[in-house]
Amino acid sequence: MLRRGFLLRSKTSSKTVAPKEVPPSEPPFLTTTSLPHDIVVNILARVSRSHYPKLSLVSKYFRSIVRSREVYARRSSLGCTEHCLYLILYNLRTKENRCYILLRSTTNGSHPRLVLVPSLPALPSRPYPSSFAAVGSKIYMFGDGNDGSTALSIDCESHTVRSLPSMPAPLVYTVANVIDGRIYAIGRDDRDLDKMMVVVFNTETQTWEPEKTTADVEAGDMYHGSVVMAGKMYTKDFDSSYVYEPKERKWGTDEVMNSKEWRYGCVVDDVLYYYECEEDCEKELRGFDRKERCWRVVKGLEGLLHETRSSLWSQTGSYGGNLALFFPKGDERRGEEIWCAEISLERRQGGEIWGKVEWCNRLVTGFQLTESLDVVV
Repeated sequence: MLRRGFLLRSKTSSKTVAPKEVPPSEPPFLTTTSLPHDIVVNILARVSRSHYPKLSLVSKYFRSIVRSREVYARRSSLGCTEHCLYLILYNLRTKENRCYILLRSTTNGSHPRLVLVPSLPALPSRPYPSSFAAVGSKIYMFGDGNDGSTALSIDCESHTVRSLPSMPAPLVYTVANVIDGRIYAIGRDDRDLDKMMVVVFNTETQTWEPEKTTADVEAGDMYHGSVVMAGKMYTKDFDSSYVYEPKERKWGTDEVMNSKEWRYGCVVDDVLYYYECEEDCEKELRGFDRKERCWRVVKGLEGLLHETRSSLWSQTGSYGGNLALFFPKGDERRGEEIWCAEISLERRQGGEIWGKVEWCNRLVTGFQLTESLDVVV
């Protein structure tokens, strides 16, 4: 019995049980929410700002980051800031000025498009137009259409609006531009429309400087914008070009600039550009070379000239070292289309200026362009 029992036990123990196959363990799925917050901020700070609208739809966590000051401070410290073009557009149906961002085309082939900034309120538009200036990541607005002393700033990181101290004098028909961190606003005194004045806002201290300068030139209303070259502010009425020297607070005229009807121009690399679209003139993009004291025609834009042959107005804007040209298409009564072409510029031997159209596309219908502003965020 013992032997049999032994044999039975031996027979049983001789069976080998195959071990169960265990599937290879998969690495744990890593999500951004499982990463430390600081690393997530670092990642998102390196992403182009044009992708932030889509990233804000991923989760509330992403939305809170791309809208935070923290991510923009990190972008600045990492050297990842970029130029963004903001457009102030007047809606012909609602009679309101609203703020939009122009998003460039992406690698997946999408066309440039406008995105409304919904958190920003409608901006004043009538009866007197406001003037705008961009400094870093902020847009400044002077005059609110009814009260010429109103001043506001728009933070383009958080997309919030803040009231500024009232202007030292209520101005209408103003133009504004930036020289060494100071915004010079030029316009007519609302209490005495025959008086042209200059007031100065210091963007570092966020205060108005006490001095007010009365223009000693008989200039008309400066509807056509202003530009800055070599620390001087240039502007134009219907007939003449004027230059303001802020250090000496002196006004003067410029006969060479007067030779062309430049309007709604911009400065890229210290050259003034404007697009000639008068009915009785040849369609051309022209540049004023301040050092050579001469006007030059930008070459290489024949295809674009054909696109704009029927345009009755145009406006240019600086866009991160390139030039943005805005022009209309279609019938104004049926809803005029606003088109935009981004043009890169090249100076060649002999002083020639050549342009290359990077893209040209329709932006919107049923609006009027109030202002374009190059903002760094």
